[in-house]
Amino acid sequence: PGRGLGLVPAWGDRVEFVAAELTDPEAPDVVRMACVESFGAVDGLVNNAALDHTAAFESAELADIRKVFEVNTFSVIAMMQAAVRSMGERGGSIINVTSRLAYAGVPTMAVYAASKGAIHALTLTAAVELAPRGIRVNEVAPGMTKTPLFDAWLADLPDPAGTERDVVSAIPAGRLAAPQDVAAAVAYLASDDAGYVTGTTIRVDGGYTAQ
Repeated sequence: PGRGLGLVPAWGDRVEFVAAELTDPEAPDVVRMACVESFGAVDGLVNNAALDHTAAFESAELADIRKVFEVNTFSVIAMMQAAVRSMGERGGSIINVTSRLAYAGVPTMAVYAASKGAIHALTLTAAVELAPRGIRVNEVAPGMTKTPLFDAWLADLPDPAGTERDVVSAIPAGRLAAPQDVAAAVAYLASDDAGYVTGTTIRVDGGYTAQ
């Protein structure tokens, strides 16, 4: 929430900050109505909220699995449904942020990958169903990205520097993604330049899933 609030003084009336717990059944409509009241309509939606999960597959707790799917999958579905109700016949753009892990198997990441893989399938079907209404649905699948979450994960490991070297060595581009790399792909899909693009995935992973 603090990072989101930082945009308000920087962008002024171009930003309306709304805090919401997306697993609350009423939250999607709260966000939708705030957008309509401030800007008149919903033209675009970026689903980027997610929980991480790492565990050996056989020992993953069902309660944890349900929590991951509540945030990573069910809240995305609910936000998409809410946005579509306000897009109506105006059309719009929906961008779901998935993951390289929807396309590549990585040990201990099965639950997270499954939650993102479900959104990949949803993106394809929604793109076809909503196309006649002028609503485009696409996804961006980032690879390992240099974010505070990544830094926190590294800090908890016995050899952070060694682990980061190993991660980077598996990426053909030879570096981690920066948040700006992912944001640029999202901005393109939201723009009129992508007006004929729907049901598509942009993999922002430095070539990781091309191997």
